[in-house]
Amino acid sequence: MKIKTLLIANRGEIACRIARTARASGITPVGVHSQADANALHVREIGQSVCIGAGPASESYLKIDAVIAAAKSVGADAIHPGYGFLAENSDFARSVEAAGMIFMGPTPDTLDRFGDKASAKEAAVAASVPVISGAEGAWSDPQEIADEVRAMGLPVLLKAVGGGGGRGQRLVTDEATLVEDIEGALREAKSTFGSEGLLLERFLPEARHVEVQIAGDGKGHVVHLFERDCTLQRRHQKVIEEAPAWGLPRALLDEIAHDAVRLGETLDYRGLGTVEFLVAGEEYFFLEVNPRIQVEHPVTEAITGLDLVALHLRIAEGAGLGLMQDDLKINGHAVEARLYAEDPAMQFAPSTGTLTTLSLPEGLRIDSGVEEGDAVTPFYDPMIAKLIVHAPDRETALARLATALDHVAVEGVQTNRAFLKALARNPEFEQMQVHTRWIDGRLDALTSPPALARPELWKAAAAVLFVASDRRDPCADPWTNLSTFTGWRLGLGGDPLEAGQRVTLTDTTGASEELRVGPVKSGDRYAVIAEDGTRIILAVREISPGSWRVAEGESIFVLAARRHAGVIEMDTPEGRLVFRPAAPLDFAGGDAAADRAVASPLTGMIVEVKVADGQTVAEGDVLAVMESMKLEISIRATAAGIASNISVSNGDMVDRGQVIAEILPSEE
Repeated sequence: MKIKTLLIANRGEIACRIARTARASGITPVGVHSQADANALHVREIGQSVCIGAGPASESYLKIDAVIAAAKSVGADAIHPGYGFLAENSDFARSVEAAGMIFMGPTPDTLDRFGDKASAKEAAVAASVPVISGAEGAWSDPQEIADEVRAMGLPVLLKAVGGGGGRGQRLVTDEATLVEDIEGALREAKSTFGSEGLLLERFLPEARHVEVQIAGDGKGHVVHLFERDCTLQRRHQKVIEEAPAWGLPRALLDEIAHDAVRLGETLDYRGLGTVEFLVAGEEYFFLEVNPRIQVEHPVTEAITGLDLVALHLRIAEGAGLGLMQDDLKINGHAVEARLYAEDPAMQFAPSTGTLTTLSLPEGLRIDSGVEEGDAVTPFYDPMIAKLIVHAPDRETALARLATALDHVAVEGVQTNRAFLKALARNPEFEQMQVHTRWIDGRLDALTSPPALARPELWKAAAAVLFVASDRRDPCADPWTNLSTFTGWRLGLGGDPLEAGQRVTLTDTTGASEELRVGPVKSGDRYAVIAEDGTRIILAVREISPGSWRVAEGESIFVLAARRHAGVIEMDTPEGRLVFRPAAPLDFAGGDAAADRAVASPLTGMIVEVKVADGQTVAEGDVLAVMESMKLEISIRATAAGIASNISVSNGDMVDRGQVIAEILPSEE
């Protein structure tokens, strides 16, 4: 059956990506959106979209009836679920087929099989695929679990049978916390996945995560599209993925791939799927099957030259795979990094807000679901973009990825950009001397602020650009530009540069410094004096719109720069840098009271207010607990004193930066 109209039951970058291939295949894509996503990029890019409910996913993207009704209203022939949301929901797949439409994914029975880790493991055993040793079946009685864990010996991994994507796992390493770990794992399994069942498995402390992309026509013909390495993970969540798996014997990888294909063949697998394994030395073990398209599918597309969504559409239309295993070859190496709106300084908590600046580099593939000016809301995954690099070899691919990350600029939210840069340039990762828990043991080093070789030069250039971009004429003399001059000072025989304009620059780490910018003779030369007295002489001239020639002595730099949304953004040899400038008068009226205001760090819902007006608190005490993107965040007192003007209650929605309370000084 030829698909004419395809409903994409998803949002963000994957919805945009599916729509592009559908349109290129002569298929009309139609999107869906929540009320919170009415102005989202996927709605704008797809061109036609149906509202299916309120902002929370449970009231929109997870509502089967609403999605089916939307598909019927536009006359869709098929529904593509993307990843996440309803992609692995067998009830949804059955509802799609019952409505007379094509579900772009495996059969409902296959989804049932792989949606439960216990039954998935049984399928692997039946196909003679190696599995991790452990207790058989699913367990739900706390005492029985404790007895079995003690019999197995620590460490043991507890895994929710309904979990996936790295979620629903808890490692037990200490007898003292055994009962607490079991109770927590059971609660998480029930609240997140709707089932209390747990798998008990041997823990592999230094394993690599290797997964195999398979595709099947639903009639027994299955091929693999080689493997991906997803070893770099933080708390079981993938961070950087690559293909192929570097540093492992090809014979071992071929054996793993053949087992993945055999598993798919035993089930007459239909569509795209990923069979995941842990590799320890020369051993490998089945982990799980993700019966859908993966976030990291672009690296497979890069090394095979295939469009996986186009292949998926072909399978769904009943045209088969159109290729045999021998048709597939590996070309080069590909690496993907996930750029997220999250704050490494707050245990990678999601960071919400408006993307006032979003500059992404050219020369590589970027899959994104947002643009500059869009908002990152608390309702959904905070991914900003995926950066995908394809090169002849791994060394070149990593170098290009690191350079690309240097030239990413995001303002309005915190991001993991510096963290990704540190990973891309890490010597141990370059030699693949890593395992799935490697990041967790090095977080402090990997999240330390990166050092610039010439921070004083770029600050000086930004200060000059702040002054120069406001001038009505090219003259460097501030006395002829009274409308923007804020550094008036009496001439009492001191340095004439004391009369220069004062500019306070704040970088992305929050560090601020006041600099003085004054003319040197005439023309385009400026002197910039830092707080410590360091003086830099720069010749700065705009040579074309947005392009500036900056000369320091004999060194010349050509910088792409722009001033917008209250920031100065510069593309320098050390990467893309962002500074927030302010003249001294911008701070007029500020006082110490600002330091006592307590603001919400994220957009989200207040779960519990912990204090009352008039209550004495110490610095660091929890004032309220909020929930954002399924995480609980404690909002703490910024100083010791008296809690006052508490403006929120349980259940209130708050914006990032919204003041929720003040801490007044104690009268003692």
